[in-house]
Amino acid sequence: MLPIELLQSSEGEDDNRGKGEFSMNGKTDIKTGELVAFLGKNTSFEGKISFEGMARLDGKFDGEIFSGDILILGENAVINGEINVDTLVVDGKVRGNVSATNKIEIHSIGRLYGDIATPSLVIEEGGLFDGSCKMDKGAESAAKKVTRIRENEAEGEKVVDL
Repeated sequence: MLPIELLQSSEGEDDNRGKGEFSMNGKTDIKTGELVAFLGKNTSFEGKISFEGMARLDGKFDGEIFSGDILILGENAVINGEINVDTLVVDGKVRGNVSATNKIEIHSIGRLYGDIATPSLVIEEGGLFDGSCKMDKGAESAAKKVTRIRENEAEGEKVVDL
């Protein structure tokens, strides 16, 4: 497991709130249980995240998440924004639209408020989904193409490569 915490804001002051763009690279399989990135429950980030492999978020995130791989949202995760991934596992809280090319799983403690597009949806007893759902094989084409986030120096945004 690889811990990641961004401690510098876009204004250059050290704090616990990262801003900007964030990119994580590496491949893994959900069956191995290996994570390529982890944002802990005391982490707060605002901006865009792009990654390859399996990542887990347990903190607060506002912005956009893009990946052709697996995103796990832990029970302490609070996500406000748009998510475009291959597979999404929700144990925390999501407010925003989600597109998953493979599957969305909402576990018993998970909450998802927003519209989703996916060919496969699993909601455990106790899990909450409030929004509209589009389920067909066309959902794959509805997902945005994942591209590597580039550093935007003019806006003071940052990219972290692993």
